[in-house]
Amino acid sequence: MADFGIGAMAVSSSRLQEITTKLNSLFTPLGMEVHPFKIRWYNEHVSTAYQFDLHPDTRAYVVISTPDMFEKALLPFICSNDHIGSMDVLDRCMQFYFGLVKKEFPDEDVEIIHDFEMTPMRRAKVLVQPACHVAGAAYYYTRKDLNSDPFEDKNIFGVCIHPKYGGWFAIRGIIIFKSVLCPNLQQTEPVDCVPQQEDRVKLLDLFTNHWKDWRYRDIIPVKKRIASTA
Repeated sequence: MADFGIGAMAVSSSRLQEITTKLNSLFTPLGMEVHPFKIRWYNEHVSTAYQFDLHPDTRAYVVISTPDMFEKALLPFICSNDHIGSMDVLDRCMQFYFGLVKKEFPDEDVEIIHDFEMTPMRRAKVLVQPACHVAGAAYYYTRKDLNSDPFEDKNIFGVCIHPKYGGWFAIRGIIIFKSVLCPNLQQTEPVDCVPQQEDRVKLLDLFTNHWKDWRYRDIIPVKKRIASTA
């Protein structure tokens, strides 16, 4: 049975804007961005195993971090907290700031899923790159974007490229407002910032086979990079 959230209902455009404004007020000062999408759009881009059993018009947001996040969010978090335990400090940082969302919206049925969360079967709880694409935040390039696939039977991984930051950003998770429906939300297409076929081939090769050297991140001219000390 589908989980339509507690009292899920369509809300006014002004209420939707209020939610987005509050989220921006939380995340923008931290060097992060939020982008809305419908669960339907995400479900249409992933296999059944990764789909959400929610109303198709359920409101959700993808959260991405820009290069500024390290200075504006991570470093202050490190300086103000003890970090005892096995969890990665960046994951703890994201848990802390995402947790502020539930405090900001105590009357909403909010579900937060981080990019690092796994099911008991060791499968990702959410595929953040398709979510990022359908929200219009960054284009998710896969071998399906190639007119001629030179990789044959090789395993090739897809990657999101941001129009301002190239590969110098990260998708941190999604926020689902299970009690909020947005039937009139219009989809924003992501910017195709790697339009040339040869560049797409290069991007997928660099990300799949040479991701450790970070060259894929500069597949386009970028506005800002992550500092080498981050």
